Amino acid sequence: MPLARPLFQTLWLPVLAMMVVVVASNWLVQFPINDVLTWGAISYPFSFLITDLTTRLQGPERARRAVWVGFALAVLLSIWLATPRIALASGTAFLAGQLLDIQIFQQLRRGSWWRAPLVSSTLGSILDTTLFFSLAFAGTDLPWVTLALGDLGVKLTMAVLALAPFRAALALALPLPRPAR
Repeated sequence: MPLARPLFQTLWLPVLAMMVVVVASNWLVQFPINDVLTWGAISYPFSFLITDLTTRLQGPERARRAVWVGFALAVLLSIWLATPRIALASGTAFLAGQLLDIQIFQQLRRGSWWRAPLVSSTLGSILDTTLFFSLAFAGTDLPWVTLALGDLGVKLTMAVLALAPFRAALALALPLPRPAR
């Protein structure tokens, strides 16, 4: 059995990946690239790829467990690396967006291979972006609505671009069909 298959069956890999993506994004969101984007917009969409792969390969219960554990670890580290306000806003948005992603992915998983990750990531991203930016930056001097729209644009673009790595990871992780004799 190739090494990739056992790696995709463990829970520590998605938890670790989720924690790294969320903590990095919470730190990077503090640094604008321009008037409409922060560096966190580039890294955070990978959390939806991780959730979708975990849901597809390990099921919705294990994906929820990875989200909860990743959430707890990421919020604790984010309080230290970012600010408590960003960490709590991120945690709230992360939980809501990722749990919605899992629910929608699970409902659509029997259709075309691309539909579940694209639709679930899109809807999860909309909820996540709305919650995060309104909780983290409302009432501040930052142009948070503009940043939120830029962030959402990147997330939606990444949802499309993440289809290729999603399909490639599935090819590595799932058993190959046996040819008919």
